[in-house]
This record gives sequence, C-alpha cells and structure tokens, in this order.
Amino acid sequence: MKQLFYYLAIAGTLTTMACSNNETVQIEEPAGMASKEEMIKRGDYLVATIGCGDCHTPKKMTDKGPVPDMDRFLSGYNAAVPLGEYDTTIANSGRWALFYGDLTAAAGPWGVTFAANLTPDGTGIGNWTLENFRKALKEGKYKGIDNSRPLMPPMPWQNFAKLTDNDIESIFEYLKTIKPVQNLVPQAMLNMPPPQKS
Repeated sequence: MKQLFYYLAIAGTLTTMACSNNETVQIEEPAGMASKEEMIKRGDYLVATIGCGDCHTPKKMTDKGPVPDMDRFLSGYNAAVPLGEYDTTIANSGRWALFYGDLTAAAGPWGVTFAANLTPDGTGIGNWTLENFRKALKEGKYKGIDNSRPLMPPMPWQNFAKLTDNDIESIFEYLKTIKPVQNLVPQAMLNMPPPQKS
C-alpha cells in the first residue's frame, strides 16, 4: 500500500508541475516567407549546383570537349535529331549504360530514356503545377501524375526527394523564368526486347 501511495504522490507532483508551468513550447517559424525574387535566385543556385543541365541541356562538341548549348538550355533531348543506331546488345547486357553524344539520352537494360524539357514552354513544364513538379521530384512520378510510370535512369529522383518543399518551389519558380524552348521530347522506349537473331 505504501508503494502505491508513493507512485501516486510522484505522479501527482509531476502533473502539478506540468500544469503550473507557464512556459509554452514554441516551434521556431521562419522569420518571413522568401520573396519571389529570393526564391528565383535560390532556384537558379540549386539548378546549377545540383547539375540539372548535365543531362537536360544538350551539349555542343568543341575542341575542349562538350559544352552546354545555352540556346537550348534545359530543353532536354532534341526531338528534331534522330537517335541513330547503337549497340543494343551492350545496352541490354546490364554491364553498360550508353549515353547519346550530347548526353541527353541514355540506353541501358531499362530501355532508352530521354532528358525532359524543363523550360516553361507547353512542350516542357509550362502546363505543370507546383504539385506536379513536387510529385516528380519527391515520388519519382512521370510528369508528376499519380498512377504514371516511374522516372527512369539516369534521373536520380531518389536524391532529389530529399530536397525541402521550399527548395522544390524555388527550383520551379526559377524554371518558369528561363527561355521557353519548343521541344516535344520523345516518350521513353522501355524494356526493349533483345535484338532478333537472323
């Protein structure tokens, strides 16, 4: 009985202390929302440091190697240029992934994938909502649409899923400010069958 009384006394004391404590736990909120200009500036920084242009900007070959074609900045694989032939045996083997010469298309055991047009043109992300963009980066959904196919290699969406919602919105706001490029990127050619033997 003494032990029960002891436990009740401790519980009562702790309850009284908790109820009489006038301090309120505050969750720290940001001092203020970033302005649109600040978001765009941060988006520009993130796009550059994350390396979006590495795959989404076509390259021009120079005597110093490939350089980004800034006339087609973030416009993805150029739909006007045929893909051309490549060794499907090597691509399907799982031992190699092959990249198109301007680094905007890749072939591997998954098939052939093309870097998307990230410009604000209607053939790019011009008709996307922020929620579509968030879903694409956070959940790996093609065009950010529920029940769509997953984003395929080499898109590292699993890494981008760790971005904060503010970072994703900043990137989206920045992409809406870049030059629109009309370029309807082809659909991925997934799960290519092995080549037929003659």
